[in-house]
Amino acid sequence: MKQIIYLDYNATAPVLPEVREVVDFYLVEAFGNPSCSHKVGQVAKKGLEEARKNVASLIEANPQEIIFLSGGTEANNLAILGMTLAQEKKKHVITSQIEHPSVLNPMIKLLEMGFDVSFLPVDSQGYVDPDELKKALRPDTFLVSIMLVNNEVGTIQPVAEIGHICRERDIVFHTDAAQAVGKLPVSVKEINCDLMTIAGHKMYAPKGIGALFIREGISLRPLMHGASQEKGLRPGTEPVALACGLGKAASIAKKDLIAEGAREKILREKLYQGLKDIYPRLVLHGDPERTISNTLSISFPGLSASQILANLPEICASTGAACHNKAQAISHVLSAMGVSKEVALGTMRLSLGRGTSDQDISRAISLFKRVLVS
Repeated sequence: MKQIIYLDYNATAPVLPEVREVVDFYLVEAFGNPSCSHKVGQVAKKGLEEARKNVASLIEANPQEIIFLSGGTEANNLAILGMTLAQEKKKHVITSQIEHPSVLNPMIKLLEMGFDVSFLPVDSQGYVDPDELKKALRPDTFLVSIMLVNNEVGTIQPVAEIGHICRERDIVFHTDAAQAVGKLPVSVKEINCDLMTIAGHKMYAPKGIGALFIREGISLRPLMHGASQEKGLRPGTEPVALACGLGKAASIAKKDLIAEGAREKILREKLYQGLKDIYPRLVLHGDPERTISNTLSISFPGLSASQILANLPEICASTGAACHNKAQAISHVLSAMGVSKEVALGTMRLSLGRGTSDQDISRAISLFKRVLVS
């Protein structure tokens, strides 16, 4: 593993040592049920609430507006389906064509339930035009769900403008921020969102934990039924150790968010320029000025990205979104962007993180050169 160059942080990030220490403490020492009144239970409860404060602080929310659940997929499902079940009269929802499957598939479920769903197009850079949103709005629109950062190409969407449009019209706005929180400054106040999805394993917390921001005054219906934990929206004994791990990851991210983003951007540009020098036909997906700093989506037209990576066992990267890249087919994101099949099949996503060093990038460029020039 020491010889591996990990460039797949958008798929998942390793658990930071400081986060693991916190998780271990609540697994072994403070293992109590936070609903119990005895000392062990109350230590667990205190840790859980401290984690809630840390997550809330990272996105400028109030602690009572944060609920913990299993991850981004559950958060997206609860936001979309829970909001739908909580209202009775309106029938129209809006999303984009490039959302994560954990948003798109609940939208398909809504279609099966008799609701109308508008899937907004994107431009060649994967950008949603707020004017297209305005055109799609109807008197019976009750929910808009647009991701903050695209997981495949890294495009940062104009969520603040979208949130403003929705707030003016009293429409609930949900944003899937799984690829954004912990990587760039995010404020629920500036975005004007009502619901925000957070995924722990994208920001150096363990897999199996996430959070949903629910603005005070927004009502959701639970998708599971049980006791009253997490305001009854996520019943069941809380995963205290995992939640505390997420809280620790949030506190770490907040300390050096801007500096780490700037560092990763420098490394990303070095990697891009190095690969461009090797393969002048290289295609860059998205606008670098509107792309999150850690993500590089590129194509080697005329070549197979999967074959290139097969010849580079030292490098971990994705040929598309890691959750659904088994088939040799154009991803729905690249398809929506109008990318040709030749360019799409040569596309790979290289995503950097806290563990990426300058030496890693230099070595990666050398390894690519070995494969591409030979």
